[in-house]
Amino acid sequence: MKSFVGWAASRPSHAGLKGEITPPADKSISHRSLILNSLAEGTAQISNFLPAEDCLSTLSCLQSLGVKIERNGGEVSITGAGKKGFEAPAKTLDAGNSGTTMRLMTGLLSACRFTSTITGDESLRSRPMGRVIEPLSLMGASISAQGNKAPLTITGEDLHGINYRLPVASAQVKSAILLAALSAKGKTVIEEPIASRDHTERMLRAMGANLKSEGLIITLTPSSANLRPLNLRVPGDISSAAFWMVAGAIHPDARIRISNVGTNPTRNGIIEVLQSMGAGIIIENHRAEGEEPVAELTIESSSLKGIEIGEDIIPRIIDEIPVIAVAASVARGKTTIRGASELRVKESDRISTTVAELSKLGARIEELPDGMVIHGVAKLIGSRCESHGDHRLAMSLAVAGLIARGETIISSAEAVNISYPGFWDDLEKITND
Repeated sequence: MKSFVGWAASRPSHAGLKGEITPPADKSISHRSLILNSLAEGTAQISNFLPAEDCLSTLSCLQSLGVKIERNGGEVSITGAGKKGFEAPAKTLDAGNSGTTMRLMTGLLSACRFTSTITGDESLRSRPMGRVIEPLSLMGASISAQGNKAPLTITGEDLHGINYRLPVASAQVKSAILLAALSAKGKTVIEEPIASRDHTERMLRAMGANLKSEGLIITLTPSSANLRPLNLRVPGDISSAAFWMVAGAIHPDARIRISNVGTNPTRNGIIEVLQSMGAGIIIENHRAEGEEPVAELTIESSSLKGIEIGEDIIPRIIDEIPVIAVAASVARGKTTIRGASELRVKESDRISTTVAELSKLGARIEELPDGMVIHGVAKLIGSRCESHGDHRLAMSLAVAGLIARGETIISSAEAVNISYPGFWDDLEKITND
């Protein structure tokens, strides 16, 4: 069990939240740097790779398929197998807790001419996989699953391209289709209802794929050639930076600088939301790392107000909603979040668990089928909370505990290791500076 005290109540009133944080590498890009380079011909060097549990699940699955990967901390060398060089795994592949690993690997395996099975932990086995099974099956893959849930048994076939409209915006499903489409006969056209994160598309273009994006339409025309290896320095994860952004905005005496943050337009909704709430955020030193935009952010104590958050921005903030709910809990007025039903099938039911745990801290928060309504309160009150094994909920509760009166205790706090193993050290750093 990990516990910490709400500093606003237990430290002198002049104590601040100050310092500089370099967030861990972007989890989405770390996954994709491995999977896409495994399809390339040649060796790629990846620096600032995120060695968290989810990404290591992807690494392990690829090694089981015969991909040569050497890792030293955040430095990775990967020699691609090419589209036809994967080996049948000797045992069931294990995606751990990672939905990204499960769905993207299913796309890759659908084009491999052998049968494989991929599973995950209890949480992942409870999550629906029908949205990825359907389009891959339409392309000709043979995928069996009980109740559309893992374990998935996949027999790769000769695939053909499809025209497919995603029923729900999902970067994972879109990426799985694109991975299969690389080896399909004929072009694949994907239409999104709302733009989702585009790391896969950016990386594919950089590696030589014939891929075009026009608005919400993505077209991939396969080639007989393998992808080119892509050397990459992974930028910092804006989803991890979000916790410090909210902490800086809601703390009464804070100034936090966050360095090397990826600011991809399909991911930066957290900046837009917090600025709409009145947060003081300075963005500077814009640059590019490969195909991805990067910048430095500085966040200061702010007086926040409630806002309406609708489905148009949800794909750009889907992972940040629990910590946005923390900000809304102490903002003036009412915040309404709608169109976020996908949160029901994350590592936990993030609508239900966020409402339940923030309510323990004194938040006035109501559950909706597809979101929540939050009425801001003047103060949160420390309490005993549960992470439900959900890394983002654990870190969101930690941010709430920073300003709560009294002690906040979070059980199963080790869940943060899934995406941010150094979270507690960084928290101590900015509270002790």
